[in-house]
Amino acid sequence: MATAAPPSAAAQAAMTLAAIAATAATPRPSGEALADQSTRVARGITLQLADPSLATGGTWVLSWVGLSPDNANMAYLAVNTDGSNTFAVVIRGTDANVTDLLEDLGVGTVVPFTAVGTPPGPVSVAKGAMEAFTEVVTMTSAGVTLVQALTTALRQAPSNPTVHVIGHSLGGAIATMVAPYLRTFTWPDGTPQFSLYTFAAPTAGGTDFATYVNSLKWQANERYYNAYDLVPQAWNNLDEARTWYPDPPGPAANEDVKAVIGAIAGLPGPNVYAQPGDDMRLNGTYGPPGSYDPSVVKKSVQDFMGQVAFQHANSTYLRLLYAPDVDAGPVVTGVSPSTGAPGTQVVISVTGSGFDQYTGVDFGTVPCSQVAIAVLPTGIRISTPAPQGVGVVPVRVTTGLGTSPAVPFGQFAYGGPAPVVVTGIGPDTGESGTSVTITGVNFGSTATVHFGDKASKHVKVSPPDTIVATAPEQGIGVGLGKTKTVNVTVLSNGYSSPAGPSNEFVYEK
Repeated sequence: MATAAPPSAAAQAAMTLAAIAATAATPRPSGEALADQSTRVARGITLQLADPSLATGGTWVLSWVGLSPDNANMAYLAVNTDGSNTFAVVIRGTDANVTDLLEDLGVGTVVPFTAVGTPPGPVSVAKGAMEAFTEVVTMTSAGVTLVQALTTALRQAPSNPTVHVIGHSLGGAIATMVAPYLRTFTWPDGTPQFSLYTFAAPTAGGTDFATYVNSLKWQANERYYNAYDLVPQAWNNLDEARTWYPDPPGPAANEDVKAVIGAIAGLPGPNVYAQPGDDMRLNGTYGPPGSYDPSVVKKSVQDFMGQVAFQHANSTYLRLLYAPDVDAGPVVTGVSPSTGAPGTQVVISVTGSGFDQYTGVDFGTVPCSQVAIAVLPTGIRISTPAPQGVGVVPVRVTTGLGTSPAVPFGQFAYGGPAPVVVTGIGPDTGESGTSVTITGVNFGSTATVHFGDKASKHVKVSPPDTIVATAPEQGIGVGLGKTKTVNVTVLSNGYSSPAGPSNEFVYEK
């Protein structure tokens, strides 16, 4: 039976190591060789492992890092220099969205897990999990595999070492396979003590697999999960998510959400899955400040999956374990000017960490050759001439900690007009006929407004940043059927404003 897990120093450090594995997971939009990305990953991991403010205490040192040829999987080996004779094999979670993660596990087909030799009985794992496991244990860095790197590290260590195998999300599922696999080897000075820590992990295999893993002798075998995270419910308890999220604050699952969950839950077919490890439930309440993302609480598929992403995030798990968060990667908050010709001097406002002489800027898929970084009291400012380009492109920044996502306020339009963005609406609930004020940027005098698929017939535009529109009769909206939550979209100067939580309107009737 699941129990509320008290935060332990070991779990805090393990989750911190897992969060650090997400470093630089996204390649530069302009492209970079696998070796260059591996170097950037190593630089970012090294920077964070040395941070004494984290739960890892600044005593861990990177020993090896491997990246699969398609960047789908990454793992690293770290050594604790505090005298504890402890090592950590850390496996990165998915860099995709939650739905893609669940679909990509290939749970409709199971295969024998023969990498551990011949267990007492058949042991089956998902075909997709087996493929990810194979990538992790065969990828190399300078021709060295994970097992070879660990062998070298243990050969240089005192006797009786401890090896922690750790992962968050898909990394946790793979960790449950890598840990028993590592136990099959003959190591220098005998067999180390092994422990297994997973966080937010979906299930990798069937009941026979879980029984086999649990039958092995572990220093620790702990599975930590957020009770309101969809991913660790896969693949044996997804139906529980149909009752999420308590309303208020929501987002309570509507029929569209329940249909999506049902479709995901059907992916395993006849295969029965089970989770290995001691269940360590991290929470039992939902609704207090900090326990949810207040920007995604409306009844829609978009908000439900947005809340799932928040509940699944590394930062959420660190908070639930009362551990400091790791440094954030870059996020673009503004581009000025947002339109111009190649060569236009552009100032990019950025938040985050990891800015150094290696920081890169890309306009779409084109890199900038001249980048100047200024650290001001108001934040980070990056200046660069716009490179050659055409059309409307995302402006993204890459540091040793990661690549910024494409965001509405991070666009540049070659030759204009400037991109249109909605920043908020008020009120965001009401009936047909409700007067709604829409704020944003670059609204032209002839802008039109849509609530879902229905045009507002009464629109008053005050360029460039305000529109007052009357909510029309409710239409089909978005999703799998008629929904009360719709996106308010402004069409102006050839642009359709991007959809997002800030422009959702809920029909009360």
